[in-house]
Amino acid sequence: MIKIYQVDAFTDQLFSGNPAAVCPLNQWLEDDILQRIAAENNLSETAFYVKKENYYDIRWFTPTVEVDLCGHATLAAAYVLFNFEGHAGNTIAFHSSRSGSLPITKSGDFFSLDFPVDTLEQLPLEESFQHAIGISPIEVYKGKTNYMFIYQTTEQISTATPNLYYIQSLNVRGLIITSQGKDVDFVSRFFAPQSGVDEDPVTGSAHTTLTPYWARQLRKKKLTAMQLSSRMGFLKCESTGDRVKISGKAKPFLIGEIML
Repeated sequence: MIKIYQVDAFTDQLFSGNPAAVCPLNQWLEDDILQRIAAENNLSETAFYVKKENYYDIRWFTPTVEVDLCGHATLAAAYVLFNFEGHAGNTIAFHSSRSGSLPITKSGDFFSLDFPVDTLEQLPLEESFQHAIGISPIEVYKGKTNYMFIYQTTEQISTATPNLYYIQSLNVRGLIITSQGKDVDFVSRFFAPQSGVDEDPVTGSAHTTLTPYWARQLRKKKLTAMQLSSRMGFLKCESTGDRVKISGKAKPFLIGEIML
């Protein structure tokens, strides 16, 4: 049997933020089994980790693919380790074969992820970009795995109706749409139908792309952010050069066992 936890990340309330499954393992299972478990969970991500001598090896799966980096499921895994799996102290050293060292620090109710910053390339505006949500972006960037479309108003982000067929045709993991915020520094949404997630409720990894952009635009290193999905999510972000700190809270939803 395998333990399974489900945690709502980047929120302090149940039924909001982004739900992630977390499965502690004694050793790695076959990739096919990990993918089948993630598909059965049918959440945007399932995190699996294996304890090593002084760190935790971590991997993340959507219902259809393994991904290079996932913020909310890493935060959920940290919550599980601190609150249910007996990890002592206020720091956790996660390591990913795809994304390197990913330390996490706990301060009160907040968990701070320390992730590598994304690299951004500004692209020429193309007429076809308007098909994403029916409105032309004012700027377009490409990161390592996602497109990021910049819009003028919060209302354009909150009321956007994604053209999932068009977004799925983009040769990337997904599409971030974003604008400056009103009550927070910036807002966003994230669509990734090509990864089996039509809309991700709160996407920590997308903030490795969003944070450096808005830090430059707003000329500040520490920022607040909201992801405007139906479940909503609140994040604190800090640009630190080649790294990004992404902080949020979490609430546990369930504890169970997989009968494998």
